[in-house]
Amino acid sequence: MLRTHGDSITWRNDVRALPFILPFLAVFAVFIGFPLIYSLWISMHEVTIYSDFYNIFGTMGFVGLKNYTTVMSDPIFWWSVALTMIYAVLLIFPGMALSLGLALYLNKQRRGFGILRSGFFLPNVFDVYVVGIIWLLIYSNNGMVSYLLNALGFTTLAKEGILNNAWTSLPAIALVMVLKNAGFGMILFLTSLNNINESLFEAADIDGCTPMQKLRHVTLPLLKPIIFFLIVTGFVGTLNAFAEIYALTNATGGTSFNAGDVTLQSARISGYHLYMVFSQSMYGEAAAISFILLAIALLLSFFSYKFLNVKDQ
Repeated sequence: MLRTHGDSITWRNDVRALPFILPFLAVFAVFIGFPLIYSLWISMHEVTIYSDFYNIFGTMGFVGLKNYTTVMSDPIFWWSVALTMIYAVLLIFPGMALSLGLALYLNKQRRGFGILRSGFFLPNVFDVYVVGIIWLLIYSNNGMVSYLLNALGFTTLAKEGILNNAWTSLPAIALVMVLKNAGFGMILFLTSLNNINESLFEAADIDGCTPMQKLRHVTLPLLKPIIFFLIVTGFVGTLNAFAEIYALTNATGGTSFNAGDVTLQSARISGYHLYMVFSQSMYGEAAAISFILLAIALLLSFFSYKFLNVKDQ
């Protein structure tokens, strides 16, 4: 097939643009591409603390998919995945509801609302570990939460500590992250709300729509791309979550309890489980876990995309 004049111009433009993207491609290859390939290599080899990481063809024995089958047959891993899904539900949807509520309330040009927007966004810039330590003090036996629980009559829970109870530890951690991250979602929703054409709301008013009907049939459909983005980043964030679990459980992963012959922990979500496996020098299994979590994240993103029907936006 002969190349047309338009194709020739496009090819020349691509060649001219190449030097401008080479620095990014170089950084991507060194800091993302190579570690990704190296992690995949490690996931299919037996790697210990005694392995020579600079001689990948030396002391690392090839085991194929053994690390993956070991991880997939580990009940603690599946417990961490199940906990992660629960954590995601506790974190993503209440977080989006709070962010949207704040955005709808502050989407008005009123005096002092600029300060409120900054105030609600401010916790998002704080380090997760620092926020976790602050809330660890609030949740402590002598903290504000225990005082409120005593006042409401939940003396046993107040004495035990909300983070030391197997049923309340994960929801308590999720509450911390919902309050911390609400400002980020608020800013995204505010930006999208400001881009919605006012004529749509005027037409809805003429048709006699109530505020709830306008929210359901006008506002929310136009916010689907932001909702999809927050769901995907939320799932990825929960699959990788570590710092808040480490800080709020004092690096224990939560309260331990027995389920048959297996000892489980109430807040050992997948990110913390990956850290524990890596800290035990099981690097091959840790790499396999990371790729399994990647596959789960891709599947959840795909189903979210199909469910929200974002392509129609």
